[in-house]
Amino acid sequence: MKVQTDVTYRNLEKTDAIESLVAEKIAKLEKFCDYMSSCRVAVEKTHDRPDSGTPYRVRIDMTIPPSHELAVDRSPDVGTQYTPLETVIREAFEAARRQVVELVEKQRGEVKTHPQQEMMAIVTKLESDHGFIKSVASGREVYFHKNSVISDDFDRLEVGTGVAYADEMGTNGPQATTVQIVDKPGARAEKTETEVEQPMGWK
Repeated sequence: MKVQTDVTYRNLEKTDAIESLVAEKIAKLEKFCDYMSSCRVAVEKTHDRPDSGTPYRVRIDMTIPPSHELAVDRSPDVGTQYTPLETVIREAFEAARRQVVELVEKQRGEVKTHPQQEMMAIVTKLESDHGFIKSVASGREVYFHKNSVISDDFDRLEVGTGVAYADEMGTNGPQATTVQIVDKPGARAEKTETEVEQPMGWK
């Protein structure tokens, strides 16, 4: 598992079975988006004996470069009686999977509409005068020299910076001929919360 994870449990006992299920579901999300930068999961027992619904709540927050934040909040409502925690977890991650797939397909579609320039890549490594970027569309890593960075912006680059680039095949493999900063890490995120059912009140 490469993605940075943070799993918390509140007001309930963490079991090996639940911990294993959550880890399995996070790993499956990575299969759909292997450049996800973080995944935070909170599992909470909100009631001991609710009149209706479930006593459990599962919140998933994901960050996908360059600046997308996705969130899912699952707590089956009135009319769904005592849904088991395992079911709530599975439903939450299925909703998360749909959001991730939709975003990844959108990002790859944007790349295809610009055949002369791959409009989405992420900086993965930086050295004193060169670095590597990873294409969102193909997943391949491409070398670039500081001189190929537009506007002399090499010093502004960080691991995780979103860039647009054009490349050509060099003697040692693909090499970026131009690299342009698209989005810096930590910039204001574009939030997609179509699956959120309750406001974020805990992290």
